[in-house]
Amino acid sequence: MMQRSTLLPTELIVEDLHRWMAEDGLNKGDITSQVVCRADEERTLRLVARESLVLCGLEPLARGLLAGVYGLSLDAVLEDGACAVEGDVLATLSGNLARILGCERTILNMLGRLAGVASCTREFVDAIAGTNAVITDTRKTMPGLRVWDKYAVVCGGGTSHRMGLHDAALFKDNHFAGLSLAAMQGRLEEAIAHARADRDLCFVEVEVDTLEQLDVVFNTSGVDIILLDNMSLEVMREAVQRRDSGAPQIKLEASGGITLDAVRGVAETGVDRIAVGALTRAAAMLDIGLDT
Repeated sequence: MMQRSTLLPTELIVEDLHRWMAEDGLNKGDITSQVVCRADEERTLRLVARESLVLCGLEPLARGLLAGVYGLSLDAVLEDGACAVEGDVLATLSGNLARILGCERTILNMLGRLAGVASCTREFVDAIAGTNAVITDTRKTMPGLRVWDKYAVVCGGGTSHRMGLHDAALFKDNHFAGLSLAAMQGRLEEAIAHARADRDLCFVEVEVDTLEQLDVVFNTSGVDIILLDNMSLEVMREAVQRRDSGAPQIKLEASGGITLDAVRGVAETGVDRIAVGALTRAAAMLDIGLDT
């Protein structure tokens, strides 16, 4: 699985920063700051939590601001993944005041979004503490922010799933719609062989909706993970028992609208992984301010 240290190379951070700053019009000039700030005025301001949160984004943004010729220094007081409460100073931002003010909203927007994802993830991770399951993200990320959202999940203590369509094979029900179980197994074996033939895949995963499909996949070679889609706790427990007795090398992943209230029960069925789209789909943008 992907580690947070490798998710965000500096080149990508700089590219995204330029795009976000241009979206806010900085490349055309910050009219307000230009007319009110002295050209040579330097300042150090504080990034402050306005509510409790799991911090995320300071390290990559600091690298990007340094490498992206913005002339600003972002110095972290707390590390990504640390918990903060209202009033905590998270970092300082130093440099030309007009440039700080021009970049302020973009920086705060990104830190707020990433803290929201990381904080939501931490809630789910804490809810299953003491079990053998891990929380993993999905592809339900904000368009344009896939890598950043996944970085935030890892900072929150979760596990990153496949990056996209290219690095792992995930065969879902729509791939085999209308096929009998026997035909599904034949098509699946052929597809897995082709997928692994000329690619270095992170994993091969197959979604199942029933225990009958589960048994078919157990007897299919080349499968690393089976996704248990929208199954009851009772059925998940049965799936775990069948896996343990017949295919212990395969990981089981639960998925399907799993809420914070329900996630503990899912983890206690014995599944290995729990995919939660809400980590990125429903995360709030948390409040971070820039103070003198």
